Amino acid sequence: MIRRFLGALLDQGMAKRSVARKLACLRSFYRYLNKRGGVAGNPTTLVATPRLERRLPSFLDEQTVALVLDHPDRSTPEGVRDAAILELFYSTGMRLSELLSLRPADLHMSDRTLKVTGKGSKQRIVPFGRKARTAVQAWMRARTSFVVPGNDPGTLFLSVRGKMMSPKSVNVLVNRHIGAVSELQKKSPHVLRHTFATHLVNRGADLQAVRESLSTTQIYTHVGIDRLKKVYAQAHPKGA
Repeated sequence: MIRRFLGALLDQGMAKRSVARKLACLRSFYRYLNKRGGVAGNPTTLVATPRLERRLPSFLDEQTVALVLDHPDRSTPEGVRDAAILELFYSTGMRLSELLSLRPADLHMSDRTLKVTGKGSKQRIVPFGRKARTAVQAWMRARTSFVVPGNDPGTLFLSVRGKMMSPKSVNVLVNRHIGAVSELQKKSPHVLRHTFATHLVNRGADLQAVRESLSTTQIYTHVGIDRLKKVYAQAHPKGA
Protein backbone atom coordinates (compact mmCIF):
# COMPACT_ATOMS: atom_id res chain seq x y z
CA MET A 1 0.00 0.00 0.00
CA ILE A 2 2.84 2.39 0.85
CA ARG A 3 4.63 1.62 -2.39
CA ARG A 4 1.43 2.17 -4.37
CA PHE A 5 0.91 5.49 -2.57
CA LEU A 6 4.42 6.71 -3.39
CA GLY A 7 4.12 5.42 -6.95
CA ALA A 8 0.88 7.35 -7.41
CA LEU A 9 2.58 10.53 -6.25
CA LEU A 10 5.39 10.03 -8.77
CA ASP A 11 2.86 9.31 -11.53
CA GLN A 12 1.15 12.62 -10.70
CA GLY A 13 4.44 14.42 -11.35
CA MET A 14 5.57 15.05 -7.78
CA ALA A 15 9.32 15.52 -7.44
CA LYS A 16 11.31 12.62 -6.01
CA ARG A 17 12.58 14.84 -3.21
CA SER A 18 9.01 15.63 -2.16
CA VAL A 19 8.03 11.95 -2.30
CA ALA A 20 11.05 11.10 -0.14
CA ARG A 21 9.84 13.62 2.46
CA LYS A 22 6.41 11.92 2.47
CA LEU A 23 8.08 8.58 3.14
CA ALA A 24 10.21 10.11 5.91
CA CYS A 25 7.04 11.45 7.55
CA LEU A 26 5.44 8.00 7.43
CA ARG A 27 8.54 6.43 8.97
CA SER A 28 8.47 8.94 11.82
CA PHE A 29 4.76 8.33 12.34
CA TYR A 30 5.29 4.57 12.61
CA ARG A 31 8.12 5.08 15.10
CA TYR A 32 5.72 7.18 17.17
CA LEU A 33 3.08 4.43 16.98
CA ASN A 34 5.67 1.83 18.02
CA LYS A 35 6.57 3.85 21.10
CA ARG A 36 2.94 4.40 22.02
CA GLY A 37 2.12 0.72 21.55
CA GLY A 38 -0.33 1.37 18.76
CA VAL A 39 1.25 -1.01 16.23
CA ALA A 40 4.00 -3.59 16.10
CA GLY A 41 6.70 -3.25 13.48
CA ASN A 42 7.38 -0.56 10.90
CA PRO A 43 6.50 -1.50 7.31
CA THR A 44 8.14 1.67 5.94
CA THR A 45 11.58 0.12 6.61
CA LEU A 46 10.88 -2.25 3.70
CA VAL A 47 10.27 0.63 1.28
CA ALA A 48 13.26 2.14 -0.49
CA THR A 49 13.62 5.91 -0.65
CA PRO A 50 13.36 7.22 -4.24
CA ARG A 51 16.80 7.86 -5.72
CA LEU A 52 17.25 11.62 -5.70
CA GLU A 53 18.65 13.62 -8.57
CA ARG A 54 22.03 15.21 -7.87
CA ARG A 55 21.74 18.83 -8.88
CA LEU A 56 24.69 21.06 -9.60
CA PRO A 57 24.60 24.07 -7.27
CA SER A 58 23.84 27.45 -8.80
CA PHE A 59 26.56 30.08 -8.64
CA LEU A 60 27.57 33.39 -10.24
CA ASP A 61 30.67 34.01 -12.31
CA GLU A 62 33.18 36.58 -11.09
CA GLN A 63 32.00 39.33 -13.43
CA THR A 64 28.36 38.92 -12.41
CA VAL A 65 29.04 38.77 -8.69
CA ALA A 66 31.00 42.01 -9.03
CA LEU A 67 27.89 43.61 -10.56
CA VAL A 68 25.75 42.25 -7.71
CA LEU A 69 28.08 43.72 -5.08
CA ASP A 70 28.06 47.09 -6.84
CA HIS A 71 24.28 47.21 -7.29
CA PRO A 72 23.11 48.56 -3.88
CA ASP A 73 22.73 52.35 -3.78
CA ARG A 74 25.32 53.22 -1.16
CA SER A 75 24.07 56.80 -0.96
CA THR A 76 21.15 55.51 1.14
CA PRO A 77 21.29 53.82 4.57
CA GLU A 78 19.40 50.78 3.24
CA GLY A 79 21.83 50.49 0.34
CA VAL A 80 24.80 50.68 2.72
CA ARG A 81 23.26 47.85 4.77
CA ASP A 82 22.50 45.73 1.70
CA ALA A 83 26.04 46.21 0.39
CA ALA A 84 27.52 45.03 3.71
CA ILE A 85 25.25 41.96 3.72
CA LEU A 86 26.17 41.00 0.15
CA GLU A 87 29.87 41.58 0.73
CA LEU A 88 29.86 39.39 3.84
CA PHE A 89 27.95 36.58 2.15
CA TYR A 90 30.41 36.49 -0.74
CA SER A 91 33.47 37.13 1.39
CA THR A 92 32.79 34.40 3.97
CA GLY A 93 30.38 31.87 2.49
CA MET A 94 28.30 31.98 5.65
CA ARG A 95 24.71 30.76 5.86
CA LEU A 96 21.70 33.06 6.17
CA SER A 97 21.07 31.99 9.77
CA GLU A 98 24.71 32.68 10.62
CA LEU A 99 24.57 36.20 9.20
CA LEU A 100 21.35 36.98 11.07
CA SER A 101 22.90 35.94 14.39
CA LEU A 102 26.01 38.13 13.97
CA ARG A 103 26.63 40.81 16.58
CA PRO A 104 29.04 43.74 16.25
CA ALA A 105 31.34 42.16 18.84
CA ASP A 106 31.74 39.10 16.60
CA LEU A 107 33.73 41.14 14.06
CA HIS A 108 37.44 41.84 14.51
CA MET A 109 38.23 44.55 12.01
CA SER A 110 41.97 44.76 12.67
CA ASP A 111 42.73 41.23 11.47
CA ARG A 112 39.59 40.91 9.30
CA THR A 113 38.10 37.85 10.99
CA LEU A 114 34.69 37.18 12.47
CA LYS A 115 33.16 34.59 14.76
CA VAL A 116 30.32 32.65 13.19
CA THR A 117 27.80 30.64 15.21
CA GLY A 118 26.47 27.79 13.09
CA LYS A 119 24.24 24.78 13.53
CA GLY A 120 24.14 23.33 17.02
CA SER A 121 25.71 26.54 18.38
CA LYS A 122 29.07 25.45 16.96
CA GLN A 123 31.43 28.37 16.43
CA ARG A 124 34.21 29.00 13.95
CA ILE A 125 36.47 31.88 12.94
CA VAL A 126 36.50 32.93 9.28
CA PRO A 127 38.45 35.65 7.45
CA PHE A 128 36.94 38.32 5.21
CA GLY A 129 38.38 40.75 2.67
CA ARG A 130 39.15 44.46 2.74
CA LYS A 131 36.13 45.37 0.60
CA ALA A 132 33.86 43.54 3.02
CA ARG A 133 35.53 45.35 5.93
CA THR A 134 34.99 48.73 4.25
CA ALA A 135 31.33 47.88 3.59
CA VAL A 136 30.73 46.73 7.18
CA GLN A 137 32.44 49.80 8.62
CA ALA A 138 30.17 51.99 6.50
CA TRP A 139 27.16 50.07 7.76
CA MET A 140 28.24 50.41 11.39
CA ARG A 141 28.20 54.18 10.93
CA ALA A 142 24.77 54.04 9.28
CA ARG A 143 23.39 51.50 11.77
CA THR A 144 22.85 54.12 14.45
CA SER A 145 20.13 55.72 12.33
CA PHE A 146 18.21 52.42 12.34
CA VAL A 147 18.31 51.90 16.12
CA VAL A 148 15.19 52.78 18.10
CA PRO A 149 16.45 54.58 21.26
CA GLY A 150 16.50 52.18 24.17
CA ASN A 151 15.53 49.19 22.02
CA ASP A 152 18.61 47.92 20.21
CA PRO A 153 18.20 44.15 19.53
CA GLY A 154 21.98 43.81 19.44
CA THR A 155 22.28 42.03 16.10
CA LEU A 156 24.63 43.45 13.49
CA PHE A 157 21.99 43.94 10.81
CA LEU A 158 18.69 45.69 11.44
CA SER A 159 15.47 46.31 9.56
CA VAL A 160 14.37 49.86 8.79
CA ARG A 161 12.20 49.61 11.94
CA GLY A 162 15.23 48.88 14.08
CA LYS A 163 14.41 45.21 14.61
CA MET A 164 16.45 42.08 13.95
CA MET A 165 16.15 41.24 10.26
CA SER A 166 14.03 38.23 9.32
CA PRO A 167 15.21 35.46 6.97
CA LYS A 168 12.52 36.49 4.50
CA SER A 169 13.68 40.11 4.38
CA VAL A 170 17.28 39.10 3.68
CA ASN A 171 16.17 36.60 1.03
CA VAL A 172 14.12 39.35 -0.64
CA LEU A 173 17.00 41.83 -0.77
CA VAL A 174 19.47 39.23 -2.05
CA ASN A 175 16.95 38.14 -4.68
CA ARG A 176 16.42 41.76 -5.74
CA HIS A 177 20.10 42.59 -6.16
CA ILE A 178 21.00 39.35 -7.96
CA GLY A 179 17.90 39.62 -10.15
CA ALA A 180 18.86 43.14 -11.22
CA VAL A 181 22.02 41.91 -12.97
CA SER A 182 21.49 38.19 -13.60
CA GLU A 183 18.84 35.91 -15.05
CA LEU A 184 19.91 33.03 -12.80
CA GLN A 185 16.80 31.15 -11.73
CA LYS A 186 17.86 30.70 -8.11
CA LYS A 187 18.66 33.96 -6.33
CA SER A 188 19.35 33.36 -2.67
CA PRO A 189 22.05 33.67 0.00
CA HIS A 190 22.86 30.01 -0.68
CA VAL A 191 23.83 30.97 -4.24
CA LEU A 192 26.39 33.40 -2.81
CA ARG A 193 27.65 30.63 -0.51
CA HIS A 194 28.19 28.33 -3.51
CA THR A 195 29.73 31.22 -5.45
CA PHE A 196 32.22 31.82 -2.62
CA ALA A 197 33.29 28.16 -2.59
CA THR A 198 33.40 27.82 -6.38
CA HIS A 199 35.59 30.87 -6.87
CA LEU A 200 38.04 29.74 -4.19
CA VAL A 201 38.41 26.30 -5.79
CA ASN A 202 38.64 27.76 -9.31
CA ARG A 203 41.51 29.96 -8.18
CA GLY A 204 43.47 27.09 -6.67
CA ALA A 205 42.38 26.84 -3.03
CA ASP A 206 42.64 23.29 -1.72
CA LEU A 207 39.31 21.61 -1.04
CA GLN A 208 40.09 20.94 2.63
CA ALA A 209 40.60 24.66 3.31
CA VAL A 210 37.27 25.45 1.61
CA ARG A 211 35.52 22.75 3.64
CA GLU A 212 36.99 24.19 6.84
CA SER A 213 35.81 27.67 5.94
CA LEU A 214 32.25 26.39 5.39
CA SER A 215 32.24 23.92 8.29
CA THR A 216 29.94 24.49 11.26
CA THR A 217 31.66 21.90 13.44
CA GLN A 218 35.23 23.19 13.51
CA ILE A 219 36.57 25.48 16.23
CA TYR A 220 39.86 26.75 14.86
CA THR A 221 43.16 26.88 16.66
CA HIS A 222 45.46 29.86 16.05
CA VAL A 223 47.46 27.81 13.55
CA GLY A 224 44.26 26.78 11.75
CA ILE A 225 42.95 30.28 11.19
CA ASP A 226 46.38 31.52 10.06
CA ARG A 227 46.46 28.79 7.42
CA LEU A 228 42.92 29.60 6.34
CA LYS A 229 43.70 33.32 6.05
CA LYS A 230 46.71 32.54 3.85
CA VAL A 231 44.64 30.35 1.52
CA TYR A 232 41.87 32.96 1.47
CA ALA A 233 44.24 35.83 0.60
CA GLN A 234 45.76 33.82 -2.24
CA ALA A 235 42.58 32.41 -3.79
CA HIS A 236 39.52 34.57 -3.07
CA PRO A 237 38.87 37.15 -5.82
CA LYS A 238 38.42 39.81 -3.13
CA GLY A 239 40.71 38.29 -0.52
CA ALA A 240 43.36 41.00 -0.66
